[in-house]
Amino acid sequence: MEATIITIMALLFLSFVALGVFVAVKVAKAAARGVDRTLNQARRTVEHTTLRAKSFGQAGVAGELARLRLSLRTSMRATQEALQAGVGEDASLKESLDLFHRLSAHGFELDAELKRLEREPDRAWVAGQLPELTARTERITGSADALRHAARDRALRFAEDDLSTLSAQIDVEADALRHWTGSETTPRTARAAGPATDTGVPDATATGDGWAKPAGPAGQAGPGAGGEPSAITAPDPRRTAHPWEKSARPETTT
Repeated sequence: MEATIITIMALLFLSFVALGVFVAVKVAKAAARGVDRTLNQARRTVEHTTLRAKSFGQAGVAGELARLRLSLRTSMRATQEALQAGVGEDASLKESLDLFHRLSAHGFELDAELKRLEREPDRAWVAGQLPELTARTERITGSADALRHAARDRALRFAEDDLSTLSAQIDVEADALRHWTGSETTPRTARAAGPATDTGVPDATATGDGWAKPAGPAGQAGPGAGGEPSAITAPDPRRTAHPWEKSARPETTT
């Protein structure tokens, strides 16, 4: 019995140790990936700032190469962010994202070539290559801009269509909520033109509004007419014909 307990305790201990090692490895890998992302982001930020400084602060071939690299990187980064942000909501952008990945290969190749030419000592030869490099940069950035603008136009169109549909549904709901506006006039008109008694006083039971008072004493129909008590009971002032109408205030007696 004691040997079994010792064996179980040993297995539990080894399981906890293995689990701890596994968790430690996962945490270390996640931390390493986080550090790599931070370093890459910092490196890109420094390089982007350096290119901006060169493009504005240097003239000639060096400044032109910096401007080309800055234009290329800015366009490609903006297009990548736009497509990656939209592909989660619009599956049709997946094909556009695949095309952008193919375009990125040409962009990386051109950026690496421009970066090598920055260290080229023969500036005259580099100046002769600038027209062709400029044309390649414009072709790549033009394609990237076309993808980005098309994705944004598509998102705006979908948003406009959704807003139009929502507005139409809200208009229908608003009309349904105001259903009394087309029906409250008819009952009131019917009550005003309803039949009257011989004495000229409207019959409360005929109108059905519950607001007419019994007739007064002698010569008029009242509680004692015909020897029968009146069957009309006083209306409840708290109850109204429609829930949106205010209840009538009770008259004060002197």
